[in-house]
Amino acid sequence: MVEWFEDLKVGMRFRSEAVTVSKDDIFRFAREYDPQPFHLDEEAAKKSILGGLAASGWHTAAIAMRLAASCKPFGPHPLFGAGVDELRWLKPVRPGDAIHLEGELVELVPSRSKPHGVARVKWTAYNQNGEAVYTFNPIAIVPSRPK
Repeated sequence: MVEWFEDLKVGMRFRSEAVTVSKDDIFRFAREYDPQPFHLDEEAAKKSILGGLAASGWHTAAIAMRLAASCKPFGPHPLFGAGVDELRWLKPVRPGDAIHLEGELVELVPSRSKPHGVARVKWTAYNQNGEAVYTFNPIAIVPSRPK
């Protein structure tokens, strides 16, 4: 069981449950945060490079964040971050897609002066067909075991 930075091991893997993205979800997020025609209008979306209605990339990122938090990769500790590297949108997320997240712990760097370490999990979001739709590699701050 993971409780502290010292409990983590490179190579650990995490997998979330799936969440299904509805057309209403896409419209709701786009209206509030990314009001572009290809996220708000099916006809406009068909004429865009997306070739049809698709979730905003930021909607996909928000879904991935929720799924990462639900995995609890750092045990009881929240997911504090210092940034994100290698964020990529690989494939559009469409209405009806069921998205789940898989992650692998790829790097651990203990702090020499702070009571925490940095953990890097390479996360990939997949649709119901096993196609990668999004990747990101956050720089996470994880508390160390109290001395």
